[in-house]
Amino acid sequence: MDILRNPYRGNPDALPALGDMPLPGDDPARPVALIARCPEYAPTPLRAAPGLAETAGVGALWIKDERGRMGLGSFKALGAAHVIADDAARGDARGATYVTASAGNHGLSVAAGARAFGADAVVYIAGTVPESFADRLRGQGARVVRAGATYEDSMAAAAAAADTHGWRLLSDSSWPGYAERPHRLMQGYLVLMHEIAAQIPQRPTHLFLQAGVGGLAGAVAAMARRLWGEAPGIVVVEPDAAPALAASIARGAPVHADGPVSVMGRLDCKEPSLIALRGLARDADFFATITEDEGRAGAQAAAAAGLASTPSGAAGLAGLLAAGAQRETLGLGAGAKVLLILSESAGA
Repeated sequence: MDILRNPYRGNPDALPALGDMPLPGDDPARPVALIARCPEYAPTPLRAAPGLAETAGVGALWIKDERGRMGLGSFKALGAAHVIADDAARGDARGATYVTASAGNHGLSVAAGARAFGADAVVYIAGTVPESFADRLRGQGARVVRAGATYEDSMAAAAAAADTHGWRLLSDSSWPGYAERPHRLMQGYLVLMHEIAAQIPQRPTHLFLQAGVGGLAGAVAAMARRLWGEAPGIVVVEPDAAPALAASIARGAPVHADGPVSVMGRLDCKEPSLIALRGLARDADFFATITEDEGRAGAQAAAAAGLASTPSGAAGLAGLLAAGAQRETLGLGAGAKVLLILSESAGA
């Protein structure tokens, strides 16, 4: 594992290229009120993991287990569906068509949210996405369109379709000129932090947060600062094949991070969400990149502890276990109290 100390910590305006982007929200009140109306909603558990804490050489370890979230198997159920629920609360969802690109759980959230609130969903997927996942999307009522060989190709096709047909593009990333919906999407993730605040027995000293485009990490870090102030050390964990956030922090501006395909497929994002990047530049203490083998080891350790997930879902744990010689830099002493998120089920 390699780590980068964040030189911009505490400065919300450190990256001038992001000046037009909003910071992530940190107030869970509206998302919590909206989710309470959903009959499928129930808080997910926060699990103490003393065996893994001993293995990691820390005093306590808590794992927020998102594998059963609303029957979709991932924290993503709180994201796109929150945007559609918010539109519905304003009387502006029924009959609308939401379009996105997806290689995983985001598409399921769009489809489930649209179905729940009387809207339609169109999900573009690349040619490499398994037909079994396309069937899961159809099972949630989405129309599935294959376009291109990569996720980037399918996203370009989804954006073009939105322009052509007047559909609502609902991406989990953000870029210049596209921020309002992904900002609300990230607010949906505050629900899990609201739950954690009621579940955790002590204030954590460290958070290890996996990141693809950075939406989950950005939202969780923003609310962690609201809850617990400046004390907890926040470590953002990415595959070294896709260090979109770390590379952007190192450059001082958003970059495209080239790299091979990663076994941590849900984190294999080569460009950061600009909302998340701005927030994490302010809130994160370190950016860590882990190897493919370290990612696999994290998933194996989670499974051995009865918490089966994917290398993406267990990447925060992988970062903690891979700290090794970096422990002193990260402040990981024997008394550390660590919070992680197990972000998806093994079958997600």
